[in-house]
Amino acid sequence: MRLLCVSDIHGHADALAAVLATAERRGYTQLLVAGDLCFPGPKPLETWRRLTQAKAVCVQGVSDRALATLDIDKVRPRSEHERARLDRLAETRTELGELILARLARLAPTYRLPLEDGGELVLVHGSPADPMEPISHDMTDEEVLSLLGDDPADVVICGGSHVPFDRLVGGVRIINVGSVGEAPCSIRSEAADRVRIAGRAPGELSRSGALSTSYGAGHADATFIELRAGELQVEQLVVPLGRAA
Repeated sequence: MRLLCVSDIHGHADALAAVLATAERRGYTQLLVAGDLCFPGPKPLETWRRLTQAKAVCVQGVSDRALATLDIDKVRPRSEHERARLDRLAETRTELGELILARLARLAPTYRLPLEDGGELVLVHGSPADPMEPISHDMTDEEVLSLLGDDPADVVICGGSHVPFDRLVGGVRIINVGSVGEAPCSIRSEAADRVRIAGRAPGELSRSGALSTSYGAGHADATFIELRAGELQVEQLVVPLGRAA
């Protein structure tokens, strides 16, 4: 079983297409998506269609819940930015239509997958204790433990913070897969300016648990996960994007 794990597409269908094209050349058996699928990017319907065609397993993120349930008439925007976001929310709802909105409303907050070694993987947007509260790379072990809850599974696949990392806390492997559509901009070294960063064990990561080289603009994040010879192999990808993405 070789899993392609992504999160936070936010309606950027071209970025998703670039990730899927890269992954298809490498091969994978299942696509897992840790929420925030269609809003606020420019192509929410195309994003949904691509995920459907790929038979993706998706869990509900913050923006998915907002699209499906938020009563816009009861929200009083406090700034022009908030007004623009509400207008975009209404436009996205119209583009998606009632059927897809109903499906977004029914997405589960978590998805559990048994692993071949007898362990278990949980897919969640934020954290096992609170699917809407993300685990970020700069949290202390104590902060992370408080978000793992009583039954976190052996491997937690999550998004929400838009920054990928691979970290072991309290015996739980936490893999944040970053963002397809809204990966943060930062300075990166020439050595890291490659499409792929090979999988690394948690001990090879920086003290915070994030990959020690930061990522730059114009890219999407994705992660391959595979159980090989009883060992979990994790490979976090940086996929360059063209202007269209």
